[in-house]
Amino acid sequence: MGARFTDFSGQVKPARLEGTSRTKRFQNAQRIHDGLTSGPEKRALIWMAERTPSWINSDHLTLLGFLAQVVAGVSYAQARWNRYWLLAVIGFLALNWLGDSLDGTLARVRRQLRPRYGFYVDHIADSFGGLALMAGLALSGYMHPWMAMALLVAFLLLSIQSYLSTYTLGEFQLSFWNFGPTELRILLAVGNVALLYRPMIFHARYRLFDVGGAIGFIGMSAMLIFFTARNTVRLYRQEPILEEQI
Repeated sequence: MGARFTDFSGQVKPARLEGTSRTKRFQNAQRIHDGLTSGPEKRALIWMAERTPSWINSDHLTLLGFLAQVVAGVSYAQARWNRYWLLAVIGFLALNWLGDSLDGTLARVRRQLRPRYGFYVDHIADSFGGLALMAGLALSGYMHPWMAMALLVAFLLLSIQSYLSTYTLGEFQLSFWNFGPTELRILLAVGNVALLYRPMIFHARYRLFDVGGAIGFIGMSAMLIFFTARNTVRLYRQEPILEEQI
C-alpha cells in the first residue's frame, strides 16, 4: 500500500512536538539590517540599553511599542475631525520606535535572550500594530480605505517573505534596499507635517497620502517580487532533489 500521511507530515502529536522543541537547539538567524539609519540607530540603542533602569525589561518595551502603534492608529482616525492629531501620531510613532527597537537590544546587552519567544511575540505584535495603524489611516480621510488596505496587504506579504527566509535560509531581513521600519516611521512623520499644510496635491485633485501610498505600494511590491524570486533561486540551487525510498 502507499505511505502513511504522517510519513510526509512534520506534525504528528502536539505533545511530542512540544517535547522536541524544548530539547532541540534553536539557531539564531543572521540579522540583515542595512537601512540608511541603521548605523547611528544601533549605537543609540546600545547607549540607551546600557542606561535603562533594571526594573524595565524587554517585555515592557515590546508592550510599549505595540500600544504606541495602536494609539497612533487611533490618532489618525481622530485626525478626521481635528488635523492636529497628526502631530500626536508623530509622538506615538517615536514611542513605537523606542519600544519596538530597544526591546531586542536590551535583551542582547543584558544577555537575557529568549530567541523563539522574542521573535514570535515581537513580530506578531508588529502585524497587529500594522493593522491598527492602517485602519486608522483608512478612517482618517487623508487616505482612501482601499489604498490603506493595499498597503497593509503588501506589508504583511513582505513580512511573510521575510519570516519564510528566516526559516529556510537562516537570514532575517530587517530592511530592504536600505529601507526599513525606522525609515518608514521617519517618512510617515514628515508626511504628517506636510498634511497639516497641503493634504491635497496636483491642483487639489489627489490626496497627498494616496499618491505617497501608491508609490509605497509599488515599492513594496517590487521588493516582494525581487526577494521572492531571489530566494527561490537560491533555495533551488542549494537544495537538490533527494531521492529517498518510501
